[in-house]
Amino acid sequence: MVKPRFILVTFPAQGHINPALQLAKRLVRIYGSEVTFFTTLFAYRRMTKDNDDHNKSAPLPPNDMSFAPFSDGYDDGLAGDVNFDHYSSNLGRRGSRALAEVIESGVDEGRPYTCVVYTLLLPWAADVAAEHNIPAAPLWVQPATVFDVFYYCFHEYKDIVLDNSENPTMPLSFPGLPLLTIRDLPSLLTDSSAQSTLLIKFFRAPFEKLDEESNPKVLVNTFDELEYEALRSIGSNKMRLIAIGPLIPSAFCDGKDLSDTSFGGDLIRRPNDNYVEWLNSKDKTTVVYLSFGSYSVLSKPQMEEIAKGLLDFGHPFLWVIREKEPNDNKKESNDNDDVELSCRGELEKLGMIITWCSQVEVLSNESLGCFVSHCGWNSTLESLVCGVPMVAFPQWVDQKTNAKLVEDVWKTGVRVTPNEEGVVGGEEIKRCLELVMGGKENGVEIRRNAEKWKDLAREAVTEGGSSDRNFKAFVNEVIGDVGALSS
Repeated sequence: MVKPRFILVTFPAQGHINPALQLAKRLVRIYGSEVTFFTTLFAYRRMTKDNDDHNKSAPLPPNDMSFAPFSDGYDDGLAGDVNFDHYSSNLGRRGSRALAEVIESGVDEGRPYTCVVYTLLLPWAADVAAEHNIPAAPLWVQPATVFDVFYYCFHEYKDIVLDNSENPTMPLSFPGLPLLTIRDLPSLLTDSSAQSTLLIKFFRAPFEKLDEESNPKVLVNTFDELEYEALRSIGSNKMRLIAIGPLIPSAFCDGKDLSDTSFGGDLIRRPNDNYVEWLNSKDKTTVVYLSFGSYSVLSKPQMEEIAKGLLDFGHPFLWVIREKEPNDNKKESNDNDDVELSCRGELEKLGMIITWCSQVEVLSNESLGCFVSHCGWNSTLESLVCGVPMVAFPQWVDQKTNAKLVEDVWKTGVRVTPNEEGVVGGEEIKRCLELVMGGKENGVEIRRNAEKWKDLAREAVTEGGSSDRNFKAFVNEVIGDVGALSS
């Protein structure tokens, strides 16, 4: 039997790369597929630099997985003042040409590709696949609920959202979704800033591409039990949303590959990391873990308030404060140049401040009692899989919707409330931590729910689970379609 060959076309951001890598590994492990991971040169260098420079003993990518990096014209990363129109155009033009070359090389070698899977923001990959008569499917790296919200806001609910964008408590009832308000929508849909106006074009393009297709299939990094109604909200007569998640390392999810903890981006263990030993020295469910993702940069006043809340709460904590990199395109506050905390010495007597960690490794540690998170989808899923309650601290894009789901739908955490200046005060942070980690009824229910979703998430990806069945059905369908086309 000829091995199926997949190309994974991945937008150069950590939130896209991590789940795409896990999908690639599953294709190799379950189907013996050959996978070509196609992303920008900058992203490829970030993914592999620790293996090359710092940790030569780190495991390499699995067999039958290769990389095809291409230059998008920003090989040193995006500067903060990047023109997104120009970047999008450049990415599409250069990426389309490079992807076509990879596909054609497969034909020339007598080993044509079976399918192209592409992450959010790369609809041109579907055009290239169609030109070469290859099936293509998008990989949605946010929850199905957010996909539905974008779909409805780009279609029949567009005017309702625009007319009420400044009314945060305005209720919105989308078919098959929990009741939301304007406050709960992805920020790009209600923010009129120049940056959001440009970015929304990025998000609209994939939906316009799907509108052109007949009954398209969309792979979603979620699982049926978590978002059953959302996965069916739009209707299978328009498009099929296929849950294949959670796409996190196998060692922390289905346990099939205990070596699957290292290669790729944030998962690489770096030398001289002693946070695991520190966590192991703490009592069970006593540590507060804080991390706000790869893009959000909190203001100095906000950092000080977090520090105040942690000191007042008095529990040990592990806080990731990233080192600012000169060419990273971050969503930054106006006053983030000096983030040195005034009470750092006092903080370090109580907890540990680090610049990096393997998040799934931390969340799976028994000492964890709570995760204070920006609610990016990867972080939210990892928290669910590890059964760790959350304090939701959303910043932008899909994070506000994710925080709504965490607090009101899955009931695995609470959401902070900013003050009139948009800053979450230390007292509010302490209140939320006490709700989640305290022994009162609310905290007990939250922890019980976290354990429930942990079990359901892991069941979904084990053999015979809902995501496992969905994934295998999708691959079998693709292989069948290719066979029909070639016969």
